[in-house]
Amino acid sequence: QVQLVESGGGLVQAGGSLRLSCAASGRTFSTYVMGWFRQAPGKEREFVAAINWSGGMTKYADPVKGRFTISRDNAKNTVYLQMNSLKPEDMAVYYCAAARTVRLVYWGTSTEYDYWGQGTQVTVSS
Repeated sequence: QVQLVESGGGLVQAGGSLRLSCAASGRTFSTYVMGWFRQAPGKEREFVAAINWSGGMTKYADPVKGRFTISRDNAKNTVYLQMNSLKPEDMAVYYCAAARTVRLVYWGTSTEYDYWGQGTQVTVSS
């Protein structure tokens, strides 16, 4: 069993920055892939970014490339999402997820993830 808890959401003006955290607890493994997904009102859940614990490889969705950075602190079992140059279209509930085993080509597929957090709201004012 793995528990994921997101934090760091809040209100920020367009162009500002925000850092989200995802703390993992329980039965965790260094081989896990950790991902961030988001869902805006009336839209489907979409992939944001992902990283694997051991290799540090990352993958980003096109809308956030160059603005968001995913990182991890293995000692703290925590994954971060640094969001810079935020836009109103970034406003959504952000979810942290963990996949036990998944190929890189499927990192952006939500159904490949086994554990999910409760989500944290990110609001961006224009």
